[in-house]
Amino acid sequence: MRRTIAGARRRVLAISFLAAGLVVGPIAVPAVADGPMREDQWHLDVMRASEMWKITKGQGVTVAVIDSGFKLDHPDLAGQFLPGKDFSDSPGGVGSYAEGHGTQMAGLIAGTGKADGGKGAYGLAPGVKILPLKIANGSEKPMVATEFLGQIGQAVDYAADQGARVINVSQGIAAFRASDSDVAKLNASLARARAKGSLVVSSVGNSAQSGNQVEYPGALPNVVGVGAADRNGTVTAESQRGPQVTLVAPGVDMIESCTGTTGYCKSHGTSDSAALVSASAALVCAVHPDWTANQVLRVLINTAGKPVDGSVRTDDAGYGAVRPRVALTDPGDPGPADVSPVPVTEASSSASPAATVASSAPSEPTASGASPSAAPVGGAPTAGPDAVERSGSGSVVPVVVAVVAGLAVVLAVVVVVARRRAAGARQGVVGAVPPPPVYGPPEPPGDNPYAR
Repeated sequence: MRRTIAGARRRVLAISFLAAGLVVGPIAVPAVADGPMREDQWHLDVMRASEMWKITKGQGVTVAVIDSGFKLDHPDLAGQFLPGKDFSDSPGGVGSYAEGHGTQMAGLIAGTGKADGGKGAYGLAPGVKILPLKIANGSEKPMVATEFLGQIGQAVDYAADQGARVINVSQGIAAFRASDSDVAKLNASLARARAKGSLVVSSVGNSAQSGNQVEYPGALPNVVGVGAADRNGTVTAESQRGPQVTLVAPGVDMIESCTGTTGYCKSHGTSDSAALVSASAALVCAVHPDWTANQVLRVLINTAGKPVDGSVRTDDAGYGAVRPRVALTDPGDPGPADVSPVPVTEASSSASPAATVASSAPSEPTASGASPSAAPVGGAPTAGPDAVERSGSGSVVPVVVAVVAGLAVVLAVVVVVARRRAAGARQGVVGAVPPPPVYGPPEPPGDNPYAR
């Protein structure tokens, strides 16, 4: 009964967030999973993390994560957190959380995989330290745009003062909800952070198919706006388009540390992609501690996997798919320290046609043609009230070991397959039930947009 009531409350909150211009996504139920989490972290394989980690894991670099609370004792993040600060005015402090978004972002950046005897999930830069900074995003109490943007600005100032080389903000609010004065204050904080050497990275949002409404802070000057792409470098259908997109990074079927029952979730969205760009920047900072934020960003742009049509940039792929391995092994000229590599202008709300980064392979559409929604690990259903999507983030599925549920799912799948095969036989169709898709790095290896 308590879970039912909680689910109803979440649905009411979701409606309130939409009315306020906050981006809220679908909810999902627990799913079944076995084996090491690392085996399902495809993005680490295509980005060739093991090769990068021979060069650096990001030691000596602080990444500030501005989000909605953190599970400070998650086994994969033990020892990764610095003393943080709470700007949310909500009870509980930095280590409290109404949902797991902040923990997920921290895990994607700095997870060590130490949980369960080394079977946990890894971040792209497991050597960095996370500065956790909590803001109110509506998950614990009602909020307004002034609070949301104001707290982000305060957190950005604090992070820059603490020497954070990278500041991750996988949060966003529709630009039309923000007043000119609120935006001016946040812009001033962002400019101060860049001047102090901090690179601010933010998700651009997931509403490309439902208005493509520009979000802040992802579309503001002095922010690296990040979109989402799949295994082949194809920009996802949900990833927002516009001049605010600077880079794209993996953002589908992501396995990451979270606050779910088993401590792991499966998600999708530009929040995840922003975290990976933040981790990529941290790796570059670790090898080149004397480079400014402008130089780090310039190298990430210059080494990105470019759109297949040869464009310098597109409104959906930006300057291309981030490739930290190339940035580490062949960075090229970082350019002037005090000149931004991108125009310092706010984004417009116009959408652009879809483009593909470094691959002509299609994305993985659902039956309706939309981008893949969060699917359970092991095949459990995806409807229910157990998680809420945050701005810039895709839906989240807590990974739980449930033998009974797993058996029920297997039985249901067998029944469905049998019925489909019978229907195919009646229609004279051979092989009416297609085999499940096989995922992994694109073949041949030279077609890998994240590593070549």
